[in-house]
Amino acid sequence: MHRHTQADFESLRDQAVTLRRDGLSRRQIRDRLHIHNNDILNRLLQGEPPPDWTRRPNAKDDLRARARELRGRGMTYDEIQVELGCSKSSISLWVRDLPKPPRRSSEQASAIAKRGWETTLRRREEERQRTRQEAIGEVGTMSDRELFLVGVGLYWAEGTKSKPHNPQERVTFTNSDPGMIRLFLAWLALLDVAPERLQFRVHIHESADVGAAEQYWADLVGVDVGTFARTTLKKHNPKTVRKNVGETYRGCLVVRVRQSADLYRRIEGSWCGIVLGAKWTA
Repeated sequence: MHRHTQADFESLRDQAVTLRRDGLSRRQIRDRLHIHNNDILNRLLQGEPPPDWTRRPNAKDDLRARARELRGRGMTYDEIQVELGCSKSSISLWVRDLPKPPRRSSEQASAIAKRGWETTLRRREEERQRTRQEAIGEVGTMSDRELFLVGVGLYWAEGTKSKPHNPQERVTFTNSDPGMIRLFLAWLALLDVAPERLQFRVHIHESADVGAAEQYWADLVGVDVGTFARTTLKKHNPKTVRKNVGETYRGCLVVRVRQSADLYRRIEGSWCGIVLGAKWTA
């Protein structure tokens, strides 16, 4: 903001505060006013409370009150868990000062405990899906700048990097997550990397359904499977108990960008810019 006058800042603050009071989130205000610095956004919105819709309700308070009510009726931890779906450790903290109910038989206690755990798992899955949908909504549509920065971080975390003992400057990305692969390809398209510069190869255990995996990845990236480089097969060790088995195991896809030394240097420089040049706020 050092290039702007105080009047410019006050004008921008008035706009930000108005949008905040109209119920917009921080992200919406940032995108509307084209503010890409969290420190500036914090200053603009200083003292302005978030709108009610962005606040997550404190469901724990309601659960605690309900748990105490049920405990007062003589229910055990397992029975309260069946009713509310929360963990027994939480229930214990909430009601440990209340009298204990009469003991149940071992058969009754076992049956109740099983139902309680099933209820807890179901509740956790519901909460997970609800949180996931909220997070999807918060992200919204990514700008080109956001995609660029995410792609740089993604590559520097998962891509091949030049090492002192192996100083090769070329872009190679390997991952088993289809979403990661799609994001990486979208990022390459943003950087105007032509599709004909891409080479694909599958890396997978020899005991898997290699053909099905090759076809899966070819369909995902939208090319003919015949254009893939020769698949790398990892030898199977019968003594190893692997979890990545079954129909959903498709190995990893290796994406290599031909003639990519300049691209690699750009990625490396951009990562240094993020780490060394960016001003982060707490």
